[in-house]
Amino acid sequence: MARILIVEDEAHIARVMSLWLSRHGHQIREATNGRAALDVLGEESFDLIISDMNMPEMNGLDLVAAVRKVLCLEVPFMLLSARCDLDNLDAQLKPYSVRLYPKPFVPSRLVSDIERMLSPVPT
Repeated sequence: MARILIVEDEAHIARVMSLWLSRHGHQIREATNGRAALDVLGEESFDLIISDMNMPEMNGLDLVAAVRKVLCLEVPFMLLSARCDLDNLDAQLKPYSVRLYPKPFVPSRLVSDIERMLSPVPT
């Protein structure tokens, strides 16, 4: 299955995602903020990055920009947010090809959406 980096500053949310994704065969690595995620991405490769939007030190939007522009990685990226202005945020993310996902989420639905996202597109 996939190697997934979860970037989330709320331990219980990271744990829920890790447990659900691990149970579906995915290998999980966690980082508590964007700066820690960049360190991990400098050492390992992943099939997907799932990040919270609002985190200390570096928010999700800044992390996406750094992953794309500084590290030059085109790894699929899912950004989770509880913000009310998702349309505005989605417009900011459009140049980065990021999937925006609302919080709160249903873990089983999140796993299904992630697996669909990671499935190869039939040609």
